Amino acid sequence: MQFEVWAPEADRVTLHREGSTRALERDPERVGWWSGEAEAGDGTRYGFAVDDGPPLPDPRSRRQPDGPDGLSAVVDHEGYAWRTAEWPGRPLPGAVLYELHIGTYTPEGTLDAAADRLGHLVELGITHVELMPLCPFPGRHGWGYEGVSLWAVHEPYGGPEGLKRFVDRAHELGLGVVLDVVHNHLGPSGNYLPVFGPYFTDSHQTPWGSAVNLDAPGSDEVRAFLLGSALAWLRDYRIDGLRLDAVHALKDTRACHFLEELSAAVDTLATETGRPLFLIAESDLNDPRLVTPRAEGGLGLHAQWNDDFHHALHTALTGESQGYYADFARAPLAAVAKTLTDGFFHDGTYSSFRDRHHGRRLDRTRVAAHRLLGYSQTHDQIGNRAQGDRLSASLSPGLLACAAALTLTGPFTPMLFMGEEWAAGTPWQFFTDHTDPELAEAVRRGRRREFAPHGWAEEDVPDPQDPATRDRSCLDWSEPESEPHARVLAWYRRLIALRHEQPDLTDPDLTDTKVAYDEDARWLALRRGDVRVAVNLGKEPAAIPLGTRPAQVLAAWEPVEAPGADGLLRLPGESCVVLAQA
Repeated sequence: MQFEVWAPEADRVTLHREGSTRALERDPERVGWWSGEAEAGDGTRYGFAVDDGPPLPDPRSRRQPDGPDGLSAVVDHEGYAWRTAEWPGRPLPGAVLYELHIGTYTPEGTLDAAADRLGHLVELGITHVELMPLCPFPGRHGWGYEGVSLWAVHEPYGGPEGLKRFVDRAHELGLGVVLDVVHNHLGPSGNYLPVFGPYFTDSHQTPWGSAVNLDAPGSDEVRAFLLGSALAWLRDYRIDGLRLDAVHALKDTRACHFLEELSAAVDTLATETGRPLFLIAESDLNDPRLVTPRAEGGLGLHAQWNDDFHHALHTALTGESQGYYADFARAPLAAVAKTLTDGFFHDGTYSSFRDRHHGRRLDRTRVAAHRLLGYSQTHDQIGNRAQGDRLSASLSPGLLACAAALTLTGPFTPMLFMGEEWAAGTPWQFFTDHTDPELAEAVRRGRRREFAPHGWAEEDVPDPQDPATRDRSCLDWSEPESEPHARVLAWYRRLIALRHEQPDLTDPDLTDTKVAYDEDARWLALRRGDVRVAVNLGKEPAAIPLGTRPAQVLAAWEPVEAPGADGLLRLPGESCVVLAQA
């Protein structure tokens, strides 16, 4: 087979293959590339040595059987017999996503074990599973955001074959699969890319150090490296969409931004395969150009996470006001109302957290509502708290029901974080398994230092390296059978069913979403076509004016009657209802 590697500054490149070595030749057609033929088959171990250095993993490795620091292995993607070869795909509009971490979704922490639990998501009404990153990282357990080999699958999860079995099973059940990929930084453990070429640049800095090289000399090949990886997940593993981590950290000054190039490539692949494929960005820029079509001057991504909705809802539910919650907490229900109707809260307004104006106004007549993802919890918003506490650790079941109602009947594409649907009692904490003792200690100290200014004692911040931290974060699958978890789960199932049944709840027109609220009485009412949603976050009953049109209760957390002749809905405290008006 043909082995090749990009190493533009090397004088010599040697292929090491199962005890033998072979010098590679410069490719006369491609500057900086080295190539050569050698016998190999599926599973053959190999590596590349640059200028007589040690053999290192292939930057484009398809498999790392021994982790990020080991040799690479050949993967024959044609050898897997897909059971769902005719899968037509599942588009993003109308979707309900479920964010899932393979290592803690089940105690086993494998792709096969997670696949065995996918029936739960089908019964829940989920359409797409969004997997947190799967690229190889140090040790066995971690969040996955420290991957290096962007074509490979973490071996303890099940490697390439395990992911194919998972996708196959999901597609058999009618579930789409979205994969979280990280292009904004790599490593640090096992990151040998700088040995091969200018994959990073000091022209820009990110929270993780030097930026990935998207615009400096040599960036053509680095962009191709990232594009090739993204397309490989969609093509070789039949993934349906990608979630792009922290795209605001992709520093690119070129006229054609990397994200625009990526969206064009994905759209082309979608046409070639006949399957709908999509890209979802995580971004704190509040810039509508991300999800504006390329033909209209945008970058052409298909959707983005909307943290503003989360922050507004979180402050309304919890009363927290620290850090980036401060601006939302001044009038939390007003903030919720603004995000539900305008998409962004910060749309050119002053952000006290950033000490500057932030964001850009979204044109509601041009941007479809499904292009923003709405959620009350995510891996970040839970796991980046000192103790990884979920909303269920501090809120009543009634308030959790209100959060679900606004998320699942709101205008945005809803996303749940695993276990949220039954008010999981388990935390989701930050955990690592670094094999480098110095790096492990640095992460431990850094975590404690991060929360010390907020009054947290060192002993109260979970040790990321302690295996018990990961174990505590695993879902307890016995919980849904007991109260109050069973009741919350039934509520989520009912709301998701309504979303699928009521066309008004998936209407992409943001201008048709209307909101009324009372900040002091702590109630909010949402109108989407003929569907009315009301939540009472206060402890006392509320009388909410909904008008005199005849209405039918579609779902209610507590028993409630439709408004009478006076047009008032009398809603118990910490409760919510969904109605249809004639």
